[in-house]
Amino acid sequence: MTEHPPTVALTGASGFIGGRIARKLCSAGFRVRALVRSPARATRLLQPEVTLVPGSLERLESLRELVRGCSAVIHCAGAVRGVTQAQFDQVNVKGVQRIARAAREQSHPPRFLALSSLAAREPGLSPYAASKRRGEEALAECAADMPWMALRPPAVYGPGDRELLPLFRIMARGLAPLVAPPGARFSVIYVDDLADAVLQWLQREPVAEGVYELHDGRPGGYGWDDVIEAVEAVTGRRARPLRIPRALLQLPALVNWAAGRLLPYAPMLTPGKVRELRHRDWVADNRAITANLGWTPRTDLREGLQLTPGWRHDGD
Repeated sequence: MTEHPPTVALTGASGFIGGRIARKLCSAGFRVRALVRSPARATRLLQPEVTLVPGSLERLESLRELVRGCSAVIHCAGAVRGVTQAQFDQVNVKGVQRIARAAREQSHPPRFLALSSLAAREPGLSPYAASKRRGEEALAECAADMPWMALRPPAVYGPGDRELLPLFRIMARGLAPLVAPPGARFSVIYVDDLADAVLQWLQREPVAEGVYELHDGRPGGYGWDDVIEAVEAVTGRRARPLRIPRALLQLPALVNWAAGRLLPYAPMLTPGKVRELRHRDWVADNRAITANLGWTPRTDLREGLQLTPGWRHDGD
């Protein structure tokens, strides 16, 4: 009797990271069942072999249909834009609770991986960071007998990214706007390396439950001079650094915050986001995930930029 490949339930599949994970899982032979708000849009974005489940994190019945009979759940959906703590918690905390509950109800509960954020390490900086930390805590409380893991990636970039690539495009034109204070350091990760970590988690026996950071393998992370050098190595053009004073960020952030409270508008740049951007230490640590999962990254920033189209202004 032929065994069917295992089925993986996936949220956030229409997004940048979730879409790359879906592609990676399909290539590895897994069946992927994806929760989608818009099946028409998802059909254009995802592989034809992905099974679509219309619904949202607010609908428990959709989540039950999503996880029914699955061997694993990969929860990538999350809110990154908003103003109030309640807006972020509705998705990043209550959404985790609902899908974990649906998974736990199964006669054979699946293993569960949640994509968190390195921002969760500093929950006092912003409502977003606080919601990601609370989401991790909610998963730990709700998991019961389900093997679980939460990943805290740093800034993720690669094909399809809408957050970092606009900055790289500006740098490719010769200007490097710097919003962080002097001496700030941070980690990054190429999206396919992150997807590889998820795949490796699926292919191994359950590892020690908990929260794991990961990055592209550069100890001590990057300073902005390192990023400027990486862009120069790829484009042949050195960007001139331009430091942006905090006050120039704060004004539009406050306007966005006020507009977001009065109008149906979910801004990205808010006072909390400014605090995140100006935090001095976003350096991640790979030691725990390497020791427990055996995963190691393959793509440093220079190579990742070479692999990423759409930002160099040279036809890529």
